[in-house]
Amino acid sequence: MSEAPRDAETDEELEELLRFLRDARGFDFTGYKRTSLGRRIRKRMSDVGIDSYADYRDQLETNADEFSALFNTILINVTSIFRDADAWTYLQHEVVPELLAQLGPEEEIRVWSAGCSSGEEAYSLAIMFAEALGLEDALNRVKIYGTDVDDEALRDARSGLYPAKSLESLSAELRERYFEQNGSQFSFRSDLRRRVIFGRHDITRDAPISRLDLLVCRNALMYFNVEAQTQIVDRFHFALREGGFLFLGKAEMLLNDADRFDVISMRQRIFRRRPGGATTTYQPAPVKLRGSQPGETQSLARNRQLRDLVLDASPGAALAVDPEGIVVLINNHARVQFALTTNDIGRPFRDLEISYRPVELRSLIDQATHERRTLRVNGAQRRVGEDVQYFDIVVQPLIGVGGVPAATHISFTDVTVATQLKAEVKRVREDLETAYEELQSTNEELETTNEELQSSIEELETTNEELQSTNEELETTNEELQSGNEELETMNEEMRIRSDELDETRAFLEGVLTSIAAAIVVLDKSLRVKSWNRGASDLWGLRQDEAVDEPFFDLDFGLPTRPLREAVEECIRTSSRGEPVMIAAVNRLGRSINCTVNCSPFGGHHGGVVLLMEEDGRSNGAS
Repeated sequence: MSEAPRDAETDEELEELLRFLRDARGFDFTGYKRTSLGRRIRKRMSDVGIDSYADYRDQLETNADEFSALFNTILINVTSIFRDADAWTYLQHEVVPELLAQLGPEEEIRVWSAGCSSGEEAYSLAIMFAEALGLEDALNRVKIYGTDVDDEALRDARSGLYPAKSLESLSAELRERYFEQNGSQFSFRSDLRRRVIFGRHDITRDAPISRLDLLVCRNALMYFNVEAQTQIVDRFHFALREGGFLFLGKAEMLLNDADRFDVISMRQRIFRRRPGGATTTYQPAPVKLRGSQPGETQSLARNRQLRDLVLDASPGAALAVDPEGIVVLINNHARVQFALTTNDIGRPFRDLEISYRPVELRSLIDQATHERRTLRVNGAQRRVGEDVQYFDIVVQPLIGVGGVPAATHISFTDVTVATQLKAEVKRVREDLETAYEELQSTNEELETTNEELQSSIEELETTNEELQSTNEELETTNEELQSGNEELETMNEEMRIRSDELDETRAFLEGVLTSIAAAIVVLDKSLRVKSWNRGASDLWGLRQDEAVDEPFFDLDFGLPTRPLREAVEECIRTSSRGEPVMIAAVNRLGRSINCTVNCSPFGGHHGGVVLLMEEDGRSNGAS
């Protein structure tokens, strides 16, 4: 076999593989350059050890993960924040000011990053407009769409998380202002993140986003052949408003469109849609059918039947309305869900209950048709008896050949279970937040109590220290008291000895006084009787207890005391013995007595006088 037939066979196998990819996963690589596309697919085939396209198709059919690996190889996602700094600087300083000058201060700014990969380009645009307008105006006015056909890259874009290497072109100030460190990565700030909308979009097939002020598509056109690039540029021209700007990559040219685009900077590949002239009508990609096999025929009735079967097999309810408002299609789910019948096809849509319940759809259909964009209503509520259903409704205008609206497709996705689960999750989350707050409050109370206990413990420790000090003082005092007690015991013993001595002395003196036959009477300074011995009792007939502590001169015991007073007082005053005094008396027994009284001063115990009374032997004892 010659080389030429082998190459033709290989090319046909490649085309067959591309048709398989389109039908299986919706990726249409028809417009890609065959040389670079074939080289990348063969690289992937080499990585998994497969030589032929047919065998590689078998690998794709048996291993679903291989699709992702293949698409990542074909769609080279190499990008970073403000990649190609010179071009971005030119855009920021030369183009953005002119763009803003064209708009009113309150007008919305619509930007599309086509082929945004993992989102760095879209976030670069958000930062650029935030720096130009200020953050508040950017949050209110700027809306950025980021689209790509790579779902995996879009998931990364939606997360807004990037390693430090992707932010190397940012100054430390800008990185601090627009990114927050999250572990080893950096996350784009959440408020500005909400102004960036990511979605799957194939620039070769899907309807473009319209009324754009700036369209950025860098290093994507170069992968397509000339025919596909022409169709894409037609779409971009349709998407831009008059005066809107187109920002391409360094490897891409736009040399043949001088009638539709002005060159702002060929070096930086920045163009502006020229004002005036007819607007390029967007031509949808023609429906590609598999090539007919020899002998195979497809009748119109069979296609229609196949279309109805496909619609009935779709997971949600759907219907279509033509531009005149007539229902042209109702699938099986819609008939079951909303009690519609095949007889409703051909009726005015406004006559059906579904046109205004669960939401007013007629105005949404008009708006979607007029603005040529898909509208979405999330969580529309519909009551059926006691039950409540929730639907996500998508109103999508269908554009026919020549840009003329062909119909409006309305799909209903039943999200009742998901909505109820969300409500339950929300309730549980609120309960958890409440429990967490209560736990936090309890923890704070415990911390406060712990602090109070700690304070009390410290106070108790202080009190204990004071008590220990007081105890030591008491022990010292106790020792002193014990010492004092021992001294008192010694003194008491001495006093007891003295008392015994005194008692012995007193007994001795009393014995002496008792033994003396003469009467002895002791008077104190006040002349009260302090001692009255037995001799006095015998002499006068007056007992000791009757005389002691009584005024001597008031006693009536038979002795005339008046003559004796002067001698007693003289003895006390002079403290000297006086002359004996002879007094005749009659004692209480009636016996007459001549009594001699001697007064002697008493030197002990505050002084006084001692009276010695003796009966004169010369008395006769007559009564």
